[in-house]
Amino acid sequence: MSKLVEIFPSDNLQISIAYATENNFTGKPVYARAACFLHPAAAQALQKALAIAEELDLGLKIFDAYRPTEAQWKLWEHTPDPNFLAPPERGSPHSRGVAVDLTLLDAEGYELDMGTAFDAFTPLSHHGATGISAECQQNRLLLLGIMTCAGWDFYRNEWWHYQLFNSREFPLISDAESGVGMM
Repeated sequence: MSKLVEIFPSDNLQISIAYATENNFTGKPVYARAACFLHPAAAQALQKALAIAEELDLGLKIFDAYRPTEAQWKLWEHTPDPNFLAPPERGSPHSRGVAVDLTLLDAEGYELDMGTAFDAFTPLSHHGATGISAECQQNRLLLLGIMTCAGWDFYRNEWWHYQLFNSREFPLISDAESGVGMM
């Protein structure tokens, strides 16, 4: 198994790990610490996305990346909704270190309006949702373009979720196996 790579903030990258705070759909911290890790292949694709965003005078803000399998179970136990969460027995791309939840930042470091919040489990969060403003649709399409050009696939129900195309080829990683101590 490849060792996970820690991702650090930079000039055009903010990191705000939602599941290490109460500011997530469970209302309480799921992770014991706020840190951002990805599989090396995903970290490389993230660097490509950052380079593309920078060319457009934009940045990225990460809400979640590697998610230990134990955390996936906690999220599922709170909200067992397969439209927005991968069933833990099947495994999430997050628990393989090859998925990232993120948004776009403007040149001043403010989030672009995407029409819903991160982790809003509603049809308005779907790619192509028409119940949001044209500006929000354009912002989502801009994020989609940046991420797909950098080698990421998207999940149709969540404008914020991107994963490597071959995500199922990567093994699930528990907190103990990761060596990074998120839980």
